[in-house]
Amino acid sequence: MPRCLFASDLHGRTDRYETLLAEVRARPPAAVFLGGDLLPHGLRPVRAAEAEYADFLGDYLAPRLRALRADLGGAYPRVFVILGNDDPRSAEAMVRALADEGLWEYVHERRATLEGWDIFGYACVPPTPFQLKDWERYDVSRYVDPGCVAPEDGRRTVPAPESELRYATIADDLARLTGDGPLDRAILLLHTPPYRTALDRAALDGRVIDHVPVDVHVGSIAVRRLIETRRPAVVLCGHIHEAPRLTGTWCDRVGATPCLTAAHDGPELALVEFDPADPGAATRTLR
Repeated sequence: MPRCLFASDLHGRTDRYETLLAEVRARPPAAVFLGGDLLPHGLRPVRAAEAEYADFLGDYLAPRLRALRADLGGAYPRVFVILGNDDPRSAEAMVRALADEGLWEYVHERRATLEGWDIFGYACVPPTPFQLKDWERYDVSRYVDPGCVAPEDGRRTVPAPESELRYATIADDLARLTGDGPLDRAILLLHTPPYRTALDRAALDGRVIDHVPVDVHVGSIAVRRLIETRRPAVVLCGHIHEAPRLTGTWCDRVGATPCLTAAHDGPELALVEFDPADPGAATRTLR
């Protein structure tokens, strides 16, 4: 069975990337899953070991992936990538260019396969309080939680049609993405966690906006409904950094489906290792 690694929410931290790359080099897995929020906030230059990387993907990450592929040869793993709500969509062109180079596979709104497993990738999250809206969608309706900013009211680095801004939903996107086939051998690589789980618990306790208590669960209802009705083999997600600390766990189940998060609000890399045939035995280490 394939040994897989999953990391998310690295936010351009070169120390986390170096830890991940060292693990892949030491014990090459069959696949690496990267679950979004991969780039520095705002694409600001990153400084590491006296070097400054104005273009994080082109100047820092791509050369290291090329070197890793040269070193590992045929043992170089499949690398499946989505972006996240903190990643500007303007970087998508470079993400696609690295996919064309064979360094990774960009799977947002796409299906891929791995040794008989289907992989579905999806980057978008429900509306947040933040202004960058490149990867935000309404969830199951045009409702916006108190304190959040509607998808059409924020800032975008790539223009989107008005109809998409106002009416696109995560529910509709996921329905198109997954079709009507069975998902019992499917790995869902998502940025958002499912709603009302241990993985979408945000630090919003006691917060009230316009006399309305704020929901501490900020994941996707559409994702939860998909899991409940379609029962994929495993769900990989991130996005809510503090959830594992607040709930004391990085894994949960929706029905029979294990859901795993690699989000982490400490300085370390949170690295999940799993076998899709036995995701309940997954492990997570902080390095």
